[in-house]
Amino acid sequence: MRALLLPLLAAVLLLGPGPVLALSAASFPDAPPAERVLDQADVLSRAAITDINRQLAALEDERVEARLITVKQLDYGLTLEQLGAQLLQRWSAPAQPASLLLFLIDSQTNAAAVLASPSLSGQLSDALLRSTARTTMALPIRDGARFRQASLDGIGRIFAVLQGADDPGDPETAPEAAVVSNIPSKEETASSHAFTWVVVLLVVGTIVPMLTWWVFSR
Repeated sequence: MRALLLPLLAAVLLLGPGPVLALSAASFPDAPPAERVLDQADVLSRAAITDINRQLAALEDERVEARLITVKQLDYGLTLEQLGAQLLQRWSAPAQPASLLLFLIDSQTNAAAVLASPSLSGQLSDALLRSTARTTMALPIRDGARFRQASLDGIGRIFAVLQGADDPGDPETAPEAAVVSNIPSKEETASSHAFTWVVVLLVVGTIVPMLTWWVFSR
């Protein structure tokens, strides 16, 4: 028996972990889980989860139940927004909290989505939710896979609006540095040619009179 188990164990170790299972709304519980952060993609450290959980908990003062979900692979044909909409419907049963707010991150496509229950539409417009996902959250994710920063920035922006403050707006992006090229521009080339002709004319104007004087003075 031992002789059979050893080759089997070696094969498992060589093959490594099994394939990542694609997620859908059915992969989640029927009711909002107690955990506010569901890091299915395993992209957040313990410290990051603690910080994000603290921000999500603060939203409860605004009577909002918020969850942050990271995924690595979605069911075929399922978008991040569709997953969020299905979860809102799944978790908005009569016995469940009416005001749900979902922050979703797809680590495979570096995309984000923010969805809210219809009861929050008066405070959180669709434009604000889209902007928060596509700029406030997506930019840090694409810039160095900063999932913690993306989560905190996105939650912070929504929290500010829920408290009645003005929308902080899209994050500022650093202007692109001008590309330095070694190839001279058209103006530089023309200037260089003009300088060359000036030098040639000065040389000719100096040497020709000297040669003429030398020839006729002999």
